[in-house]
Amino acid sequence: MPRTALAVSTLAAALLAGCATAAATAAKAPATGPDAVVARYTGGVVTAGELDAATYDARKDGLEQLVLERLVTARAKSDGISTEALLKREVADKVSPPSDAEVEAIYQAQAARQQLPPLEQIKDKVVQYLLQGAQAKAQQDFVDRLKTSAKLEVLLPAPRFTVAAEGPSKGPEKAPVTIVEFSDFECPYCARGEASIREVLRAYEGKVRVVYRDFPLPMHPHAQKAAEAAHCAGDQGKYWEMHEKLFASQQALEADDLSGHARALGLDGAKFAACLDSGAKAGLVEASVQAGKGVGVTGTPAFFVNGLRLSGAQPFSEFKALIDQELARK
Repeated sequence: MPRTALAVSTLAAALLAGCATAAATAAKAPATGPDAVVARYTGGVVTAGELDAATYDARKDGLEQLVLERLVTARAKSDGISTEALLKREVADKVSPPSDAEVEAIYQAQAARQQLPPLEQIKDKVVQYLLQGAQAKAQQDFVDRLKTSAKLEVLLPAPRFTVAAEGPSKGPEKAPVTIVEFSDFECPYCARGEASIREVLRAYEGKVRVVYRDFPLPMHPHAQKAAEAAHCAGDQGKYWEMHEKLFASQQALEADDLSGHARALGLDGAKFAACLDSGAKAGLVEASVQAGKGVGVTGTPAFFVNGLRLSGAQPFSEFKALIDQELARK
């Protein structure tokens, strides 16, 4: 996409980042319990909870786009310029080409994890990758500024889901706010979401509990075993250490890599290998997947803040809005 012709719809898309499977928009479900079956097909069912989540997400996405279009138009009119000129000024012009040092650094980091052609052969691709990341950040920063200056309030009532807070957790068990996160160790957006969760735990120490639940996606061939590896490490008291190691090493999730991570964490290698090779934790991971599907999760990361769903790798500000709302209700 030319840097001087960014569409407003692209800004809306910046709010919805996440690893996802295909999802269909459906009509509003009848007023039934979330576990009620509203459709059957060979090999599965659709529940009212899944339908409610899909319907709300579609309406919220449409609302976000409509609001952003109006905010961009109003700002452009206020500044006496076209929307194209505004987007160029606030997004495209804020993105600079990466330096040779930045290109070299990202290339070397990836080359340490996998075999790559010489840098001179793929330099253009590396530059484009860095430019896309910088542009995405510039877009998100502009969206955040627009929303803040407009004092945006989203009044669309969100469904509140009952989500079992079962799994490894951080924060006090009786915290007034519980965030249940469904995530995938091989999903890059999930790794991005981890940064927001760390900021949440720092900002709301003692007030928020975060529960991690596995939701490995079929498109990620190493995610299932990575999830099992984290729980195998948990048997030796190092779940969170392995959790962080896996997210920091998303290009190194092969079986040999998992064993190497275990050694690096000082785990008993034989016990870890026996646990991982036996599939002892597969049922635990599958239980989390089914729990996620029961509340409409189709992609990762998906967060439930006291049952209120927040999808995608959202910035801290989105979590803050929901957490403050929930704390005010107590």
